[in-house]
Amino acid sequence: MISDKKIRIIPSILYNKLNAIRGKNFEGWRVIGNVLQTTRLYSKRNIDELFFLDTEATRSQKINLEIIKEFTKDCFMPITIGGGIKSIEDIDNLLKMGADRVCLNTSAFNDSEFLANAIKKFGSQCIVVSIDYKNIDKIPIVFIDSGRIQTKKNLFDYIKKIDELGPSEIVLTSIDHDGMMKGYDIKNLKLLKKKIQTSIIASGGAGSYEDVYNLIKETGIQNISASSIFHFTEITPNTLKRYLSDKGLNIRK
Repeated sequence: MISDKKIRIIPSILYNKLNAIRGKNFEGWRVIGNVLQTTRLYSKRNIDELFFLDTEATRSQKINLEIIKEFTKDCFMPITIGGGIKSIEDIDNLLKMGADRVCLNTSAFNDSEFLANAIKKFGSQCIVVSIDYKNIDKIPIVFIDSGRIQTKKNLFDYIKKIDELGPSEIVLTSIDHDGMMKGYDIKNLKLLKKKIQTSIIASGGAGSYEDVYNLIKETGIQNISASSIFHFTEITPNTLKRYLSDKGLNIRK
């Protein structure tokens, strides 16, 4: 069921150094532009929020604060930054650089106490948890380190644990659907929404107006993250909003 809450459209920018990148199933990454230019382009459009996710920061164990400082100058909307965050100091630095929220993935999985402490110190509204998963023998399994490491942890078991800690939102990305532009993982998203209290941001699979509309209609999820659809089609956040509004959905203006 669709509630009366307004639907949010959240473009995500995955980057490595100064390169904005995209791939399929978290593989085959290719450069699609400069992260600063991509940020400026989105800043000229009517979007609700931006996600910035550094795909290499966890592996390099270093957050590039200088790059973040540069692209936050051009952002005039709420921004969430993720990648390589492993300490309270990291979060504090990112907030000082202009982030409105931070997104934890690998560190949240490896250290639930760190996640709990971050929520306690900065408030739940400041902390987002990202969960990447892939079907292994038809069972959704959590992956970390930008999809490089299989944890063998069942998605449904893990998300209950995260839900209990109380972050502001949980970003769910199906690696099987990511970059394929053939629709979201509606089956699992529908089940997961019924099992937790935390708001879900759906990610991975949008390739058409209908893909987004079907997600909302079938699952009731109203926070939509997308990337490839805005880079490889003529669809923009604004045209997507108009389409959904014409369908009678409550859209943020």
